[in-house]
Amino acid sequence: LVHEIGHGGMGVVYMAVQKEPVKRKVALKIIKPGMDTREVVTRFEGERQALALMDHQSIAKVLDGGSTESGRPYFVMELVDGTPITAFCDEARYNTCQRLELFGQVCQAVQHAHQKGIIHRDLKPSNILVTNYDHVAVPKVIDFGIAKAVHQPLTDQSVYTNVSQMIGTPLYMSPEQAQRSGLDIDTRTDVYSLGVLLYELLTGTTPFEKERLQNSSFDEVKRIIREEDPPRPSARISTLNAAQKTVAERHSTNPRTLSHELCGELDWIVMKALEKDRNRRYESAGEFAKDLQRHLDDEPVEACPPSKVYRFGKFARRNRTGLVTTALVALALVVGTSVAIWQAVRATRATARAESESERARGNLLMALDAVDELSTEIVEDYLSFLPHSEEITRVVRQKAIDFYEMFSAKNANDPKLRREMAEALRKLGLLKWGVNLDEAIVDLRRSVSLHRDLAAESPDSEQARYELASSESALGLVYWRTKRISEAKQILSDAIIGLEFLVQEFPDNLQYEWTLAE
Repeated sequence: LVHEIGHGGMGVVYMAVQKEPVKRKVALKIIKPGMDTREVVTRFEGERQALALMDHQSIAKVLDGGSTESGRPYFVMELVDGTPITAFCDEARYNTCQRLELFGQVCQAVQHAHQKGIIHRDLKPSNILVTNYDHVAVPKVIDFGIAKAVHQPLTDQSVYTNVSQMIGTPLYMSPEQAQRSGLDIDTRTDVYSLGVLLYELLTGTTPFEKERLQNSSFDEVKRIIREEDPPRPSARISTLNAAQKTVAERHSTNPRTLSHELCGELDWIVMKALEKDRNRRYESAGEFAKDLQRHLDDEPVEACPPSKVYRFGKFARRNRTGLVTTALVALALVVGTSVAIWQAVRATRATARAESESERARGNLLMALDAVDELSTEIVEDYLSFLPHSEEITRVVRQKAIDFYEMFSAKNANDPKLRREMAEALRKLGLLKWGVNLDEAIVDLRRSVSLHRDLAAESPDSEQARYELASSESALGLVYWRTKRISEAKQILSDAIIGLEFLVQEFPDNLQYEWTLAE
């Protein structure tokens, strides 16, 4: 042993010199006393063959293992003279794109190990060192397989002695690792830890504050990891206060630009990796890396923000006793809305029969538009999905809404009094057709944007007209993006963003504009 180079919860790492069969400098990790030496070494012998199969430039090799004369197990690893990835990026003043590219290499290394059947279980900055080879930054993941080698299987006899032992580091630990047994672990555990690492690379802090976990009880730490949702990266940046400027400088930018860079796709990607339900995370580290590359290449990403249905589902699970009442209220709303639509259709037909009834019919028609909007969006998404046969109900209701909007646009296209309602109806029609026919959705949304632009031009001081124009442009831009018409999407989304930014500046108290811009 030459000298100590680090220590952690599992053991101490030394720089050492191996004398046989070749002389070389290595890293030697000695496991702390108190573990069952014979079992640990036996398990490591079983792991060593699998570890030897790994051959990736970003994975430090495990060379050997055994036990000291006193019986403490040790592991011999490739010596990596590097810096933890977070410190390296900060010291080098890497911008966001550079950080994502370096992190992508880490994901590929983890994917390689997963394909060999090895799960790390303790991914964190100190286990991902970056070093320069010929002026090129190369990350090296260390300690692969060691966590599994020393992990003691939980038996009936060990439940009471090992109940407080967790394999891993709480700040980077997945919810399933924080379960009482920690036995149900798969590769998505490493995906979660990679999500925490990316969160830290982007914001300078972990999803849950280190001080809070340190000052919490063991059970409270597990509860936080399993149940609490951390803020989005862009939201966390805005809460850093004095540290915000420092974090931005380490990204070679300013706080406002950094928050804007993280808002949207990077928020979605990180939060998908940090999902409590692992079935909602990326299936693999490779898929995680691919979505980041899509973002870097200005291509549509797979990640997206949680839907209203999902958020309401989480609320419903926390409030099961009120769910039946909610369902009954929803049904009453559906019945009431249906009656309103029926009355409105009758009123629309009445306009052709009696001119004196036109204003009354128009009022009823506007009521119907509001009713259809309520029925096809909030009620369907927030309530109907929890009723029996919800998929069929949702499909039928949305198709009825499409039929109504199409009838409305066909019968009232030339009514100058209904231009705003026509523009909004076309926007909602396009959104409803999103999952049915993207080409038809584009046609409707183009008409909506055209009408909204005319209305905004006629009333440049109208806050509502400008906001509705930005909403229609955003919807059309997203459909362009989904159909890979990238240049058209960039142009119209840029127009929408500029419009919303002006609204945020002119009306800073209207949180709706700021939230829409963030989305």
